[in-house]
Amino acid sequence: MPSIAHEILVDLFKNRPSLAAEILVEVLGEALPPYTEARLAATDLTEIQPAEYRADAVVVLLDGEVSVQVIIVEVQLAVDPRKRLSWPAYVTVSRAIHGCPADLLVVAPDPDVANWCAEPIETGVSGFVLRPPVLRRSAVPVVTDLGEAALRPELGVLSALAHGATEEGATIASAVLPAIRGLDDDRARFYYDLVYNSLNEAARRTLETMMKGYEYQSDFAKKYVAQGRDEGRTEGLTQGLTQGLTQGLTQGLTQGLTEGFTKGRTEEAARAVLTVLRVRGLAVPDAVRERILAQKDPERLERWLEKAAVAASATAVLDEPN
Repeated sequence: MPSIAHEILVDLFKNRPSLAAEILVEVLGEALPPYTEARLAATDLTEIQPAEYRADAVVVLLDGEVSVQVIIVEVQLAVDPRKRLSWPAYVTVSRAIHGCPADLLVVAPDPDVANWCAEPIETGVSGFVLRPPVLRRSAVPVVTDLGEAALRPELGVLSALAHGATEEGATIASAVLPAIRGLDDDRARFYYDLVYNSLNEAARRTLETMMKGYEYQSDFAKKYVAQGRDEGRTEGLTQGLTQGLTQGLTQGLTQGLTEGFTKGRTEEAARAVLTVLRVRGLAVPDAVRERILAQKDPERLERWLEKAAVAASATAVLDEPN
């Protein structure tokens, strides 16, 4: 999970509160009590001023309406000696606040940081030694099953972040990408970009071969490609027909209509490409925008439109010989 922002990993656990419990049990072998719901709780664990303790995420496991376990999730990207003081406090304060046992889950992608996080923490109280459970990148499950990815999309995204640059990256992505289609638009677009951008170039090429024409297989991509085409069709045909008809009044109605429809077709496709890039949140440099709008070859524009649904950047869409 190199170069992954702290907030991205935290969001995965916030979007699926039960993910912390699933990892503790299934990956790290921790024992947890039976529960019926996993619910986010306040992350402010301050009890005495002026000290302030704020965890990345706090998950409460409930059996009915009774709290049975608290899990504090901490994403650690670098060594921070202060954590060896705050983590025991997180556990004891959470236990006092929620009236139930508390556990800690540290997510540490870097191997050296993970080793540091896993070191026992002596609190000074006889017998009270905190041994933080640590999720290392190598321990993140490799999710390649469509059913598992659909059931737990956040685990699938975490799998892509951990292993996307390996030889299994394309297989993971081909399982995870279809699984996000049922999510809300913002989360789906966010997860799509995380998964695709976690892949190396070889994995991206393999994925594009495995999922040729992804826009036609995924409701998620279909929606944004269709939106781009609709917006492009409206703008392109309106402008093209208007200009063509105007010109036709002076040069001949037949010639004007022909040019209007031709211009409308290419402008429709060009604006569709730009719209897909926009709704995916990709920045479009002025030079790229001008090149797209200036392109008059409908077939090339159609290829660009397909690439716009999966490309990592606007520049990559145009990465082909002129």
